[in-house]
Amino acid sequence: MVQRKELVDYLQCFLNVDDFKDYCPNGLQVEGCSEINHIVAGVTASQALIDQAVEQNADAILVHHGYFWRGESEPVVGIKQKRIKTLLQADINLLAYHLPLDAHPQLGNNAQLARQLGIEDAVSRKHNGVNDLLWEASLKQSMNAVELGQLLQLRLERSALWLPSTSNQRIKRLVWCSGGAQSYIEMAAAMGADAYISGEVSEQTTHLAKELDIHYFAAGHHATERYGVQALAAHLAEKFDISYQFIDIENPV
Repeated sequence: MVQRKELVDYLQCFLNVDDFKDYCPNGLQVEGCSEINHIVAGVTASQALIDQAVEQNADAILVHHGYFWRGESEPVVGIKQKRIKTLLQADINLLAYHLPLDAHPQLGNNAQLARQLGIEDAVSRKHNGVNDLLWEASLKQSMNAVELGQLLQLRLERSALWLPSTSNQRIKRLVWCSGGAQSYIEMAAAMGADAYISGEVSEQTTHLAKELDIHYFAAGHHATERYGVQALAAHLAEKFDISYQFIDIENPV
């Protein structure tokens, strides 16, 4: 068992939350019970995840995508009201970490994505001493784009959308960023990448991939961000001697 305040304070420091200017508040978003014995982890704090957490008698839900995003409607009505009401009635804490969880050098989404794909010597760029969201690696053995697509399908259990480069070159230099980071493709090309992996894709990404002569793989926002929250929950369970379970709410996006 761990006190809520101790857990929140630990995560604030462990994830270097103060280093990030984010699109949402990181940390405790909805306050529940003061003692935490069991955590349910998931990618997004959807109603389906909350309902399953209630069934599992969770004291806290740990997610990557929480609430109160910049620019969203502020009134607590409709879907937002139902989600928060369910949490409050069940006395469940909601903990959400967005960019800090993407960037963490060991347990973050990008570090864990590299581990899932078997990429060695993965490193993140540094910006003003802080881990960047873009990660890179030089593969020990080059591969063609079809082979990389097959690897993504095998390890992430979903087929990635492949936008081929103009020259269809072999892939030696790889850059990636989990989630909705397709707009970083130009930065990836400037880093010398032969291929760039992210989660989502936009209409203009097709043209950029061709004109930048870089392979682009949209491997799924959800699929590329399943692993950081699992690693973080496992770390917390070991450190504080509490239990956890990861609940994967299927999402094809």
